[in-house]
Amino acid sequence: MYILLAIASVAFLIVVHEGGHYFVARWCQMRIERFSVGFGPGILKKKSKKTGTVFQLAPIPFGGFVEIRGMNIAEEVDPDDKQAYPNRPAWQRFVTIFAGPATNYLSAIVLMMAVYTCHGVDVPRWYGVDRALEGYDAHGKLEPGDRILEVDHAPVVLGVAPNLNDRINAAKGAPVTLTIERKGERRDVSITPKPDPDKDHKGKLLIGIKLQQQNQTTDVGVLEAAQLSLRYPVEETKKIGVMLYGIVFGSEKADPGGPIRMVEEFRNAFSEGIVHGIYLLAGLSVYLGLFNLLPIPALDGGRLVFLGYELITRRRANPKIEAMVHMAGIMALGVLMILVLIVDVRHLF
Repeated sequence: MYILLAIASVAFLIVVHEGGHYFVARWCQMRIERFSVGFGPGILKKKSKKTGTVFQLAPIPFGGFVEIRGMNIAEEVDPDDKQAYPNRPAWQRFVTIFAGPATNYLSAIVLMMAVYTCHGVDVPRWYGVDRALEGYDAHGKLEPGDRILEVDHAPVVLGVAPNLNDRINAAKGAPVTLTIERKGERRDVSITPKPDPDKDHKGKLLIGIKLQQQNQTTDVGVLEAAQLSLRYPVEETKKIGVMLYGIVFGSEKADPGGPIRMVEEFRNAFSEGIVHGIYLLAGLSVYLGLFNLLPIPALDGGRLVFLGYELITRRRANPKIEAMVHMAGIMALGVLMILVLIVDVRHLF
C-alpha cells in the first residue's frame, strides 16, 4: 500500500505541474497535441474526442510534458494558425509557461490547508533521540524515538531556558537522570556525560546522542490555517533557496535522487503516517515549482527569460538563438537524468 501511495504521489507532482500548463494553454485557445506523464513513447494512450489531445502514460518517469502545437523547437508553424503557440500573444505564452510552477505552489497551499484544518499544526516541543552514539553511556540505554521529558526531574522543553545542554553541564560530570517516554511509557535512565572531544568546546559535556525535534500537535481555526497555508510555500522556498545556495558554493553537500529515490522517500514517509506523507508531498511540490522557475535553458524558467525579454522590449528574441539555447539545455538535462538514474540504481544496491 505504501509503495502504491508513493507512486501515486510522484504521479501527482507530475500531473499537477503539467495540468497547470494544460488548462491555461486551453484557456488561451492553444491547441494541445499531447499530455504525457513520463517521457518516451506512450504505453497507454487515450485521445480526447472533444479536443483531439492525446493523453498518455510513458515509460521514463522523470517528469512529463504538455505538447502544444508550434512549441517544438524543430516544428514548422503556419503563421495563420491562431491555435499555434508562437502565434499567441506574448502574455498568453508567458502565463501558460508560468502556470506549471504556479500550480505546484498552489497545490502545496491546498495540501497544507487540509493538514492544518484536519490534523492541526505541529509545534516544536520536545527533545527527541535520533540515535545514540557509540562510545558514550547513552549507547544501549537510549533508543531512536525516545522523548526526553526531564533532566534530574526538572522539565526540559525546546526553546525554553535552561536547555538540555545547560541541564547536563550543570551536573558537572556527575550522572544525570533522564526521564524519557518510550512507546507511551515513562521511565528514568541514568547516564554519565563525557567531555566533548572537540577542542573548541573545552569543558562542555555530552551524553552522546544525536537529537531530533519532536512536535506537539495543536488545533487551529480555519482563518489561522489559511494564513499558515499561504505562508508555507514562502518559508519552504527560503529554506530550499538557502540549501541550493549552499550546494552551489560548497557549504552543503548535494544529495541527488530521481524517481526511484522519490518513491522510496514517499514510502518511508507514508509508513510513518499519512500526515508525514502529505508534508513530504507539499515540500516536494514547492521544490519542483521553484526548480522549474530557475533560469535554466529548456526549463520553464529559461523560457520565461525569453518571454520576459519579449514583453519588455516588444520584440521577439531571435528564434534560432532561442532554439540553440533550449537544445543545449535539453542535452544537459538528458545527461543529468542519466547520472541521477545511475545514482538511483546504485542506491538500491
